[in-house]
Amino acid sequence: MFSTEESGAAPARTATAAPGLAGYSQEVLDEIAAVRKIVSDLHAELPKWELVVWTAGNVSQRLKSADLLVIKPSGVTYDELTPEKMVVCDLDGNLIDGDKAPSSDTAAHAYVYRNMPGVNGVVHTHSTYATAWAARAEPIPCVLTMMADEFGGDIPVGPFALIGDDSIGQGIVETLRDSRSRAVLMRNHGPFTIGKDAKDAVKAAVMVEEVARTVHISRQLGEPGRIGQADIDRLFDRYQNVYGQ
Repeated sequence: MFSTEESGAAPARTATAAPGLAGYSQEVLDEIAAVRKIVSDLHAELPKWELVVWTAGNVSQRLKSADLLVIKPSGVTYDELTPEKMVVCDLDGNLIDGDKAPSSDTAAHAYVYRNMPGVNGVVHTHSTYATAWAARAEPIPCVLTMMADEFGGDIPVGPFALIGDDSIGQGIVETLRDSRSRAVLMRNHGPFTIGKDAKDAVKAAVMVEEVARTVHISRQLGEPGRIGQADIDRLFDRYQNVYGQ
């Protein structure tokens, strides 16, 4: 579960800094360069796993050294993306550095970062099966051990919200603030995922589409059986605290 406390960290730029990155320390500039590369590379994972079409979808990561985020520019196709084209915004969604306008979902990402300090990566896709569940406004029930491992239960549905301001971000925070899930199906829109960094959030986006597809197919054969809550809790604890290296 990610905490939902308003971030109060002071900005890293100086009070007299000119627009852009001129007033930021070398530490911040170095991290921006590194995160631009990370975010650019991770965008390539979205078409690889068939989670997006054309220019839809976006990945962002919050910096550790300053109250800034790096995100995809709006309306740029995935094969055109490079680290240099990634844009830098503050945590109110204002453009700080970049040649293009930031993603139309930037306000939503920024709201999540302001209100969930434990979240450092946000991903949005329109992956087919997860979006189909969102169109039905139906949570994906926890009927697979993979879901218990990764999401700790059902994948919830968030409220309908229009694009353009932080309304979507408010819905994400409202839905996930008391949930172990790192994914939310925004009603009539699509999935948003969160993580400790952008790679973690991309993994959640891949996993939510996989379980959305599997549970949909299982329903064609009959109603799948839910996993009991005690078993979900044990599976989640093992996967989060014991599994892997």
